[in-house]
Amino acid sequence: MAMEIVGDLCTSCGDCEPVCPTGAIVPKKGVFFIKADICTECAPDHDMPQCLSVCMEDGCILPAE
Repeated sequence: MAMEIVGDLCTSCGDCEPVCPTGAIVPKKGVFFIKADICTECAPDHDMPQCLSVCMEDGCILPAE
C-alpha cells in the first residue's frame, strides 16, 4: 500500500519531502505528490508513515485507495 497527498489540502510547505526514507515525495505543479510505486508507508523501519508525523494539515495525507 502507499500514501497519497490530497492536492487541494497540500500547502506546499515541503516538510514531508525530507523525512521520506524512500524519496517517494516529490513536488508536482506547486504541491507535493507521493510516487505510489516507491512508497512503502515507511515499513518496516518506522511504526507510522513519516510524512504523517510532520504534516500539519489534517486529512492531507491518506492511505491511497
